[in-house]
Amino acid sequence: MQSFSTSPAAMIKSVLINRILIYVLIRREVIGRYKGSVLGILWSFFTPALMLVVYTFVFSVVFKARWSGGDESKSEFALVLFAGLLVFNLFSECLSRAPGLVLANTNYVKKIVFPLETLPLVSLGAALFHMAVSVLAWLIFYVVLFGTPPVTALLLPLVLLPLVLMTLGVSWFLASISVYLRDIGQFIGIVITAMLFLSPIFYPLSILPQSYQAALQANPLTLPVEMVRDVLFWGRPPQWEHLAAYSAVSVLIACSGFAWFQRTRNGFADVI
Repeated sequence: MQSFSTSPAAMIKSVLINRILIYVLIRREVIGRYKGSVLGILWSFFTPALMLVVYTFVFSVVFKARWSGGDESKSEFALVLFAGLLVFNLFSECLSRAPGLVLANTNYVKKIVFPLETLPLVSLGAALFHMAVSVLAWLIFYVVLFGTPPVTALLLPLVLLPLVLMTLGVSWFLASISVYLRDIGQFIGIVITAMLFLSPIFYPLSILPQSYQAALQANPLTLPVEMVRDVLFWGRPPQWEHLAAYSAVSVLIACSGFAWFQRTRNGFADVI
């Protein structure tokens, strides 16, 4: 039985050694998703834009939701809402696909030379591409409606890095455990839907009672959603102590998820 290293150094080494393979698979993933469609890759722009219109109408017109500290314009509501959706869409795309990553690539499982640990990285890379397109769309709308974005927008990659690491760690864990417990794929869909409405995406955290605010702070999406809005729209730098703590937890989750995947991968071929 082959032994796979579970150390953080092995995790970094795998990314570096397989970087070309990861890039090729990400490119194939992105192009393949829109192959045969008329608009092609433009759907990565139109899909979030169309959903944004629907969400904005429902929550700003029907439910009359507003952001504290802002004006009453629907354009502001739309951009602040979109900033929150950027975070959620990255997280949900990776988690929804994670349970099927190994199961959908059984031909790779039997090939000892193939680095299975790169599959969650490929999924994450495709999600980051779609997020980059959405951020570009957000910036275009902001320039048209409000002018030059705040200089704090340059901090967006720094704010997103801990979320990326946490998402990667959870994806490794889900990709592995789903091989042995197939119900995970069904359960994750329910969790993602719940997190959409239990995160401060459609409403500001400040409108909730203090007891509920404390509960929502435990949601792993709450802090990145708030920080992304701060740097992109409100022009405020992130709270560095919170970012540091969130980063430390995210690194721990990434390393733990990788270690779990490496420890359990020897049994994949037997179960599949």
